[in-house]
Amino acid sequence: MRKLFSIIREDFLTIKRNDPALKSNFEMFFNYPGVWAIFFYRIANFLYRKKMRFLPRLISAIGQFLTTVDIHPGATIGRRVFIDHAIGVVIGETAVVGDDVLIYQQVTLGGVSLSQGKRHPTIESGVTIGAGAKILGNITVGKDAKIGANSVVIKDVPPESTAVGVPAYSSKRMDNKEPLKHDVMPDFEKELFDYLVKRIEILEEAIKTGEFETLKIKEKELLEKKKIFIKAFQD
Repeated sequence: MRKLFSIIREDFLTIKRNDPALKSNFEMFFNYPGVWAIFFYRIANFLYRKKMRFLPRLISAIGQFLTTVDIHPGATIGRRVFIDHAIGVVIGETAVVGDDVLIYQQVTLGGVSLSQGKRHPTIESGVTIGAGAKILGNITVGKDAKIGANSVVIKDVPPESTAVGVPAYSSKRMDNKEPLKHDVMPDFEKELFDYLVKRIEILEEAIKTGEFETLKIKEKELLEKKKIFIKAFQD
């Protein structure tokens, strides 16, 4: 029990580390539904692991009513997890969330199976999940990865990578390792469009000037950049 309250205290202190908008402890207690959602979860999960069923679900329901965050008491959530703004977050029964994870509003860690086994995602430590992201199924988001806002993730995300899009694709590049810098994400469509525009410009210049040797050099440089870019993304 002492360990439980030590973890809860740590949850409240985590706000100061993750939210520069916090001005006082008074605000912490009355303006942060995310930390209260974690508080209700900690109590419900403690009882759930004692093989109780009704009381943990009741506590979970009360927490959901007060915070609009739905966390199943059977979920596994690590230490110093911060749910910022919190509204509409859903975390399923078999979801696993590591330490120091940052979750924004409207995020869903959901299942896509009716089986009784592991059917929700595993989020490893240090992950940042942008607002509105949906991570579905028994997949793993690797350590220190970032999930872009409104992305739909349906396959594994490698560690220290970014995932964006619907469905999401992963880039090996870590655009920015600061947790709050979740607005810095790769733009696959933009970079591909830029590549096509530059290729057309090179071809047009070669047709006008007749300098096809220069064309070969510029085209080779452009193709090398394309290979590096494509290699950064996973199948």
